[in-house]
Amino acid sequence: MNLEMLPRKAILSLADSRQVTRFVTRYGKAFGAGRFVAGATLQEGLEAVRRLNSEGLLATLDNLGESVRDAAMAQAARDIYLEMLDAIRAHGLDCNVSVKLTQLGLDIDRDLCLENLRALVERARQYGNFVRIDMEDSRHTEATVEIFRQMRQRYDQVGLVLQAYLYRTEKDLESLAPLRPNLRLCKGAYNEPPDVAFPARARVDENFRRLIVRLLELGGYAAIATHNEQIIGFAKDYVARHSIPRDRFEFQMLYGIRPALQKSLAGEGYRVRVYVPFGTQWYPYLMRRLAERPANLWFVLSNALKR
Repeated sequence: MNLEMLPRKAILSLADSRQVTRFVTRYGKAFGAGRFVAGATLQEGLEAVRRLNSEGLLATLDNLGESVRDAAMAQAARDIYLEMLDAIRAHGLDCNVSVKLTQLGLDIDRDLCLENLRALVERARQYGNFVRIDMEDSRHTEATVEIFRQMRQRYDQVGLVLQAYLYRTEKDLESLAPLRPNLRLCKGAYNEPPDVAFPARARVDENFRRLIVRLLELGGYAAIATHNEQIIGFAKDYVARHSIPRDRFEFQMLYGIRPALQKSLAGEGYRVRVYVPFGTQWYPYLMRRLAERPANLWFVLSNALKR
């Protein structure tokens, strides 16, 4: 057994506990969830984006929520995202949106999901904005990649997330290369089995570096989503040595995590985009952030102990 993975697996397993979910959701603010989630409402999310923009940072806004139970819920999620795009436009914010396909009905009906996603991308095209399709667990990877492929053949205003911990990701990147895609590269934050994902962190980091290089070689736009300064340093060195212009890539980080590093990179003239989540269904998101960076767990526990 890989002992390195035990804390991460233990944290992620708590995300499936109904009892823990009820307790932590009830006392979320006391546990410090507000550091990682902008708030429960769109207005709170917009305020967070406005603050980030004032500091020279870009943003992507995400309404938290994953699986939905019926078509009405999926259409309601679509309408929230349309409202988000309208509000970003109305307030003149430098911000796009990120959405999970299960929010739009992927587990209910693929055509329903496509219809809802198309409505979002059409609105983004109308406003000169952009929709990022988030990647979920490996059960949804194939469908998510194929839906992105279908949308990208028609629209420039849509991007995808690929996860460095999955064995299949390099092949996915190569297959998408003819589309010159805009891809967010991240490590991945779901509890995947070792036959699907690299179990060792060092192997994930190695694959992450390889994906950054390959995406830039193939002419795509690289959104490098990491807080790891070694990977950031690798990317900075690579683009400098190969004279890759700064409009071909950006760094992306999470709301509330390493804000000083975000500002430092922006101060150096790099494009830095902050992923800003809001909504009431924040608990699974929080648990994935804790699993990614166990140091965040101490922040949460220390806030709980202060109560």
